[in-house]
Amino acid sequence: MSGLPKPEHPLVSLVDYGLVEYQTDQNEISWMQNFYSVGLKRNIQGKFKYGQQQYDFDEGLMTFVAPRQVVSITIDKPAVKPTGLLLFIHPDFLWNTHLAKSIAKYDFFGYNVNEALFMSEKEEDIITDILKNIQREYHSNIDKFTQNIIIAQIEQLLSYCERFYQRQFITRAKTNHEVLAKVEAVLDNYFNDQNLLEKGTPSAQYLAEQLHLSPNYLGSLLKSLTGNSTQTHIHEKLIEKAKEKLSTTNLTISEIAYELGFEHSQSFSKLFKSKTKLSPLEFRASFN
Repeated sequence: MSGLPKPEHPLVSLVDYGLVEYQTDQNEISWMQNFYSVGLKRNIQGKFKYGQQQYDFDEGLMTFVAPRQVVSITIDKPAVKPTGLLLFIHPDFLWNTHLAKSIAKYDFFGYNVNEALFMSEKEEDIITDILKNIQREYHSNIDKFTQNIIIAQIEQLLSYCERFYQRQFITRAKTNHEVLAKVEAVLDNYFNDQNLLEKGTPSAQYLAEQLHLSPNYLGSLLKSLTGNSTQTHIHEKLIEKAKEKLSTTNLTISEIAYELGFEHSQSFSKLFKSKTKLSPLEFRASFN
């Protein structure tokens, strides 16, 4: 389909994106990806779909796709030949290594394409060098050290990408704080709804959908800005609303719990005490 030669290693391969030519008459193709891919691409004229939304490529972006994901691309005739590198890693290559479990900690494999990593020229050089080192290693005579050396290089690659994402969160501070303001607005509107018992308490998935972000990206962003996970952020807003009702109304604990979306008041009281070290009744008494 892509017109590429057979891989030189059955489980890990680096591809020159400039050689990719989709051999199809269709304008759009989709496939289920059964491997990890890390892509550094430039001058992509088509549209790429990963998840539920479609995005245009901008210059110099890096994307990460996990196995068992549906990927689609709309094929346009490029005005400029695309360039870049694609690293493909089959999950079997990670088998029996510590990376098989630890790769799950890299949340960016669950980011949307519009949450891709943008890099400086210096950062791009670092990533390119590591990718080329991986290729050089599997081009060498494969022996009992090959897998461990490549695994170490993949870990180094992912660690650098994690560092660069943290830098991106910092350098795009204004945009990210705008996201934080939107988070607050979405939660305020949600908790002001009169039908919360029907809807229940908001989830991280719901919040991410309202902001058109992936849950992983929103979680990483909030962690970077506030030190808290998305769920913790939701709970803090819920406790804030609970304190407001406890201190300004005569509603019973059960009524407040139901207004905040809890089916059982005991669940609300347990959460409130875990966050404040006081029961709702103790908080109301101390406030008065």
